[in-house]
Amino acid sequence: MKNLFVKIAAAGMLVLAPAIAQAAEGYSTANVNMRAGPSTRYPAVAVIPAGSSVEIRGCLSDVNWCDVEFYGGRGWVSGQYVQALYQQRRVYVGPQYYRPLGIPMIRFSVDNYWDRYYRNRDFYRDRDRWSRGQDYYYRDRDNRDRDRDNRDRDRNWRERDGNRDGRDRDRDWRDDNQRDNRQRGERQRDDRRGDDRRPDRRNFDCRPGDPSCDE
Repeated sequence: MKNLFVKIAAAGMLVLAPAIAQAAEGYSTANVNMRAGPSTRYPAVAVIPAGSSVEIRGCLSDVNWCDVEFYGGRGWVSGQYVQALYQQRRVYVGPQYYRPLGIPMIRFSVDNYWDRYYRNRDFYRDRDRWSRGQDYYYRDRDNRDRDRDNRDRDRNWRERDGNRDGRDRDRDWRDDNQRDNRQRGERQRDDRRGDDRRPDRRNFDCRPGDPSCDE
């Protein structure tokens, strides 16, 4: 008798196992982004065309986002863009339908999920910041952007100051040259005027009987 119960229980487990592991089939109601996490702030990993079939692997209990599979890829889509067949009609996937549709309630972890599905993605290198939360990631990114903007402004100021200093040096050099040229010209004019004022040596050097005095 005991062996009979064991066999029945084992058979029941075999029957239930596929049902437990089986994902619910859903349909996208619009061209929607499949994202790397349960929020529109997570990176998009693919676009699911309207009317496409998806496999719903599980949904969160606190927010209406579901982990779906689409053409072998995995990601998250809001339940307001996914419908499933329930009692011969399509319904939007929501918490009230999780149990009837056989959709398990799951949790999301950036580290585990991204390690499993996104190792080859560019955003995977930022997983440490994402794992601290979306708000932390965006706050950290905003701080980095501000730091970069400040560095750019400082560099622009230095370049402008350097250009201004160069222009000032050029102007000073031109002013010095002009002053030197002006002073040189004044000295030359003074020399010429001095030559004009210099008395004729003949008025002083000629002596009576000197033939040069007769010129």
